[in-house]
Amino acid sequence: MHAHQIVLAPIVSEKSYHGSVHGKYTFRVHEDAHKTQVRQAIEELFEVHVVKVNILKVQAKPKRRGMIRGTKPGWKKAVVQLKPGEVIEVFQGAQL
Repeated sequence: MHAHQIVLAPIVSEKSYHGSVHGKYTFRVHEDAHKTQVRQAIEELFEVHVVKVNILKVQAKPKRRGMIRGTKPGWKKAVVQLKPGEVIEVFQGAQL
């Protein structure tokens, strides 16, 4: 897989924005991607040095709309810690 197929989107929320102050960035990643692929993709796309990668699997949630029941699909996210002093510009202009 190419780097653009592995890293799907940045996750910009209050919690992830607070982590970016400490050098941790959160991304939505491909369901089949593992830590090594995520590390290589982030280093290639943003030209930074990754120190640590944590992967979390967000479970599917049951949803209802009236009588109709269904589920929202689960997905995978990665929390990436960078070398001290390095930043990713995607998160710098985010306003909450």
